[in-house]
Amino acid sequence: MSDKQPGETGEPAVPDDVWERFAADSERDIRDSAPKEPSARARMVTERLRLQDAREAERAARRAARKEVRPAAQPEGWRTGPAWREMDGRTARRRKLWAILGIPLAVAVAVVAMKPSLLPGNPFGFSAGSTSAKSPSTGPTLPAETAAPTAPPSAPDPQSPTRERPFAGSPAERWATGAPAIVVPEATPVGSLTKEQVATALRQTKNLLVGANLDPATLRGERPEAAIAVLDPKQPHMVDDIDRMLRSPDKKHDPVTLFSRFDPDEVRLVGHVVKTRGRITFKAGKDGSVAIHADYTFVYPVSPVDGNADEVTRTIVRRVLDVVFLDSRKFRVTPGKVMIRQYDQNVGNSACDVYDGFLHPQFDSTAPTGAPPTGPTTDPYDRSRDLSASHREDCGTVSRT
Repeated sequence: MSDKQPGETGEPAVPDDVWERFAADSERDIRDSAPKEPSARARMVTERLRLQDAREAERAARRAARKEVRPAAQPEGWRTGPAWREMDGRTARRRKLWAILGIPLAVAVAVVAMKPSLLPGNPFGFSAGSTSAKSPSTGPTLPAETAAPTAPPSAPDPQSPTRERPFAGSPAERWATGAPAIVVPEATPVGSLTKEQVATALRQTKNLLVGANLDPATLRGERPEAAIAVLDPKQPHMVDDIDRMLRSPDKKHDPVTLFSRFDPDEVRLVGHVVKTRGRITFKAGKDGSVAIHADYTFVYPVSPVDGNADEVTRTIVRRVLDVVFLDSRKFRVTPGKVMIRQYDQNVGNSACDVYDGFLHPQFDSTAPTGAPPTGPTTDPYDRSRDLSASHREDCGTVSRT
C-alpha cells in the first residue's frame, strides 16, 4: 500500500507575478476597448447627416406624391460600413493582443488520458450523485464538515471490506455519498461580484469536483468533459495542455494529480457508491475576484478484474483546489467559467512511481506493482493535515485503507 504524492503538485497553477500581469493587462484591454464619447466634430457631422437624411426623405415624399418615385440617395457617412469595419478591426487587434499577452501564462491543468478499452456492462456506469445503493453503515451519516478537523478520525472496529460492505472498517462508512456530499455554502456578494455571480462560481466549483472525481466517464478513463466544461477556455494554452496530457501522461504531467481515474482493464468499482467528505469556503480575492477553496476526500472501493473478484480494497484520494472567478465586465474572461490557481492532492493505496495516468490500487492477494515505498507512514483519512505544508515527493505507506 502506498501514499502517493507526485512531485509536481502543490505549486501554483499560475504564478503570482504572471497572474497579476494577466489581470492588469486584461483589465486595461477591457478599459481601452470601452466605447468613447463622440467628439464635437463627430456630433456635428452626425447632425448634418441627420438633417440631410430628413431633407432627402421629404423630397422623396414629394416625388411619390407626384408619381415620380425615385430611389432615395444613401449618403456615405461615418455610421455606415467603414465604422463597422473599424470596430471589427479593433476586435481583431484585441484578440491578437490577448494571444500575445497569454503566452507566458502557464496553466497547470492535469486531465484524463483516453482509454479506448471499456469493460462490458459499463462497470463504472453509475450516477455520480446516486444514493440509492448506499452500503450498510455502523451508524448515522456524519453531518457536513464545517471546519478543518483537528485530528484524524478514530479507527472503527477492524473489519475487512466485502462486496456487501465495501466501506467496512473505514471511517468513510459514515461519510455522505457522492455529489450530495459536496455542500455549497450560501453565496454573498464579493467585491464587484453580485450574489448571483458568486453563486455561479460556487456551483461551478462543485461541478468541477464532481466531474473530476465522481463522474463515471472520468472514473473509467474517458475524457472528463463535465469537468473541463467549467474551466475557462481563455486560460492561455489550456486546450493545448489538455490535448498533450491526454496523449502522453508522464511524471510531470500526470492526469491523476487532478482527476480520479482507474484502468477498466485492471479494476472495477464495487457497487455504486463513492464516499465523500470535505468543505468549500470562499473569500474576496485579488483584482476583485472571488477566491474559492475546496478540500475534499473521496474513497473508492474496487475489486480486481482478474483474479479474486470477491477481494475488495479501497483507494483514498484527497484533493485541495484553489479556484478563481473573475468579473467578466472587468476582465477578458468567459462569463460563468472558473480558473484554477493552485491544486494539491494526496493518494492512499496506489502503486509508486507509475505515471501512466491511472490510479493503481494494490491488493493483498497480488504482488505489488511499482517501486517499493520509501516515505513515512501516513493516515489517508487524516483531513487535519495541511497538504501544502507536508508536501513531499516520497511515496510512503498508508496506515489503513
